[in-house]
Amino acid sequence: MKYKNIEFLRLTPLRGPNLWTYRPIIEAWVDIGDLEDAPSNSIPGFYERLSSWLPSLIEHRCSVGEYGGFLQRLRDGTWAGHILEHVALELQNLAGQRTGFGKARQTSKRGIYRVVVRSRQEQVTRACLEAARDLVMAAINDTSFDVPSAIAKLRELADSLCLGPSTESIVDAATERHIPWIRLNEGNLVQIGYGCRQRRIWTAETDATSAIAEGISRDKDLTKSLLAACGVPVPEGRVVSGPEDAWEAAEEIGLPVAVKPIDANHARGVSLELTSREQVERAYQLALAEGSEVLVERSIPGVEHRLLVVGKQLVAASRGETAWVTGDGSSTIVELIDSQINSDPRCGEDESFPLEPVRLEREPAVVMELQRQGYAPDSIPPAGKKVLVIRYGNLADEVTDEVHPEVAAVAILAARVVGLDIAGVDIVAEDISRPLAEQRGAVVEVNAGPGLLMHLKPAKGRPRPVGQAIVDSLFPQNDSGRIPIVGVAGTRGTSLIARLVAWLIHLSGKSVGLACRDGLYLDCRLVDKNDCASWTAGQRLLINKSLEAAVFENGAEVILGQGVAYDRCLVGIVTDVDSVEALGRYEIHDAEQVFQVLRTQVDIVLPEGAAVLNAADPFVMRMADLCDGDTILYGLDPDLPAIVKQRARGGRAVFLRDNRVQLAHGPVESMLVELPAFAMQLSDGRCDADAAASVLAAAGAAVALDIALDITRVGIETFEHDCRGKPPVQSLPRKAVNL
Repeated sequence: MKYKNIEFLRLTPLRGPNLWTYRPIIEAWVDIGDLEDAPSNSIPGFYERLSSWLPSLIEHRCSVGEYGGFLQRLRDGTWAGHILEHVALELQNLAGQRTGFGKARQTSKRGIYRVVVRSRQEQVTRACLEAARDLVMAAINDTSFDVPSAIAKLRELADSLCLGPSTESIVDAATERHIPWIRLNEGNLVQIGYGCRQRRIWTAETDATSAIAEGISRDKDLTKSLLAACGVPVPEGRVVSGPEDAWEAAEEIGLPVAVKPIDANHARGVSLELTSREQVERAYQLALAEGSEVLVERSIPGVEHRLLVVGKQLVAASRGETAWVTGDGSSTIVELIDSQINSDPRCGEDESFPLEPVRLEREPAVVMELQRQGYAPDSIPPAGKKVLVIRYGNLADEVTDEVHPEVAAVAILAARVVGLDIAGVDIVAEDISRPLAEQRGAVVEVNAGPGLLMHLKPAKGRPRPVGQAIVDSLFPQNDSGRIPIVGVAGTRGTSLIARLVAWLIHLSGKSVGLACRDGLYLDCRLVDKNDCASWTAGQRLLINKSLEAAVFENGAEVILGQGVAYDRCLVGIVTDVDSVEALGRYEIHDAEQVFQVLRTQVDIVLPEGAAVLNAADPFVMRMADLCDGDTILYGLDPDLPAIVKQRARGGRAVFLRDNRVQLAHGPVESMLVELPAFAMQLSDGRCDADAAASVLAAAGAAVALDIALDITRVGIETFEHDCRGKPPVQSLPRKAVNL
């Protein structure tokens, strides 16, 4: 029997904390059709085909909780939605996007499932879901499927869209320290931290990398002169104007010499150990093809080393290795290069490999090196004859622990002279464990934006935590890169609460952003009048380098359909568990399900923060035990059981007594402010329950943010309920409240 294709009804990226997890995911609504009547154990040969195509599925523990758990479920019988989840996860893993989080849940409609998978890169995850669907259907219907080809295409897609390994190592180190990050473009430009506390990186460059220093590093002659002036050993040499001048310079310096472009990198156009006029003049042409000018220098004896300097520390060092082939009497040099060098499994074209393959068509310096030894690419060396292919080989051997302290000091000084916060200092020396002066060693280059892969994946030796070193240089250990963030979830008065909290923060002297249904505000200035209670609008605040705090309104629909804009917050406010009627399209039909959605706002409160909860709502009160930080309760009635219990155990609460906002810490109670006019029913003088509750919630947030009580009092008294597009009180500019 042939089964019809699994159909994707919708694919929803949830880019922040959501109903399922704190991390970005894609939620796929899928229709498995007649497969609802065909669990996996009822399809002949399905288990054998799928497990043979993807043998690594044995690592999936699934709900069984043990190695091989998913395959056990597959043998016993499970449904296509669940199978799709695990295959999509495994395809992501095989594409280099390691992840393990996934869920599959049946909806109220027969054959319709919600399949959730962790997403590190949205387009890659979408492609993995589609490939998983095709693979599963091929295994079900016993048709062909080219698994290696599919994985290769997914890996290629991931390599083109995901962060490079150098940038990824820095991002991973930030994540390890719980510092948030945001990718700012499709390349490697990444923001680490939020608002005014953010720093930016671009591969191994940071926002502290000077453009002047980078320009100096590109000019090898200028770099040399500055280094020499500061006592850093460098090779003698000069810029030359042509082939004849290059030979004259070589004679002045003394053979052997090196010829290199003045402004190229990655050793392109570099020729070493030149001993004749013909070699020097030809090397000049090779160098000129790679740069704007050519430099002739004294050749330094030894091998090249790359020392990575971050700040004022040497954090890693690699040693280059020359590349040789050995003749077998029958193979050409090109064939020997492919069989003896390029066949190394550590060798590959993309930057995930520590070694680069040798391609003669793009490396004329290699051809020149062969000619110096009397060979051409198609020459056949005698059996046992060793032929030098590359003098300046891959920087692949980890030697950090071998670096002599004096050599490390030279590298650090070189980076500082050029002015780079992160530098790859190239040193040629015979023995990196000895001072340079003992062996005529020298600094030959100082590079901005150095590659980190050689230190992360050395061909020999252990990896070095260079990403961690860069993050630690940007963020001292007590710096989380965070600004105070307040999130407001629920339905009753959430926009009012968000605006009032933003006003109180504004008066406390901080530049504050606000994203709510009333619009997007920067320091009370309306910059977007549309509904901005959304993930996209929230990101606009987090990337703003001027903001010192931010307030976000998060309705249940935002959490279900987009995800929260930030990863963690200092204060999380929940007003109520309601709005069931509006959430049917998300398969949310009762208060218990709404509770599971809105608890997200409390789940992401930082340990040093607080949840501000409505004591009158029993569902909201259940969230108190879920908070990693403190809890502050609010309610119109001081005799609410939850408030009484909170005060009895020494907790904090905000409530009304005789239309006055009262603050309580345990048994101690004090009056903050009279309930403002906008929270009163003008006809009979009683309070407007929803508006009054909003004032209490905002006051609770102010307490959690340690805003001075006098500022909170003035803020509540001066807040203009109906303001839109103007500061609430024109006569009270930011940082001008005198109390």
